[in-house]
Amino acid sequence: MTTQNQTTLSIGVIGLGAMGKGMANSLRRAGHHVSVCDVRYEAAEAFAQEGGTAHKTPAALAQAADIIVSVVVNADQTEQVLFGANGAAAHMKAGSLFIMCSTVDPNWSVALEKRLNDMGLLYLDAPISGGAAKAASGQMTMMTSGQAAAYTKAGNALESMAAHVYKLGDRAGYGSKVKIINQLLAGVHIAAAAEAMALGLREGVAADALYEVITNSAGNSWMFENRMAHVLKGDYTPLSAVDIFVKDLGLVLDTARATKFPLPLSATAHQMFMQASTAGHGREDDSAVIKIFPGIELPQAH
Repeated sequence: MTTQNQTTLSIGVIGLGAMGKGMANSLRRAGHHVSVCDVRYEAAEAFAQEGGTAHKTPAALAQAADIIVSVVVNADQTEQVLFGANGAAAHMKAGSLFIMCSTVDPNWSVALEKRLNDMGLLYLDAPISGGAAKAASGQMTMMTSGQAAAYTKAGNALESMAAHVYKLGDRAGYGSKVKIINQLLAGVHIAAAAEAMALGLREGVAADALYEVITNSAGNSWMFENRMAHVLKGDYTPLSAVDIFVKDLGLVLDTARATKFPLPLSATAHQMFMQASTAGHGREDDSAVIKIFPGIELPQAH
């Protein structure tokens, strides 16, 4: 049995999607003992072939790890990971740490911290941003908050996964609040980028020329540069899907509604993603929000 220290930790990663797989690889490169679990067991097995251990259930993984990093889609999936059939929580060792990386309602995260603390477990609210490429290279951002004991338990695990680890408060909730504010901007920027490109197409401007000019002008944004490249290629393979922003902007609006805080741009962007989803584009890349605009001819895949 390996002694836990600041350089070598026993860490389990649940969820080997675009982000989770990269994070697990980063932890392995950093020299940690990594256990993995995914609903697609073959994904866990493929990871373990290059080092690490595959487990069929969160419960089995929990018995092997002192720290669990959960990289699933939402709060419902996190509930299943922890408290569902073969869930991790009941099998985690006293004093173990659960790191929650999903985008969730901040109030739900606050409640989860108490639930786990009451079981003798530690918790970090730690949503992530940066996309699959940055997750794979260990260059992503983590927005974290939690008790001092949780950070102590984490050791250097957070820095092994992310280039930017922000500590935003001494209890859960603040990480999730900052993440949904980030999602507010991301969703509005994508919607605005799609609207601008759609207007250009409607007015007969060459799409590639418009892209070139905007990405070298003051109107550019990271989202315009990244997502409108997908539109130019006619490639709507989902890196982040339309339905993710239906969910995330919904969380933004729910949070603001609780204190009667107006968010007119967020509300409009949310309606745009809702319209795209209802039109059948929910599982396409979020740049497919451009498909809601009438009377334009979009570039085709080539």
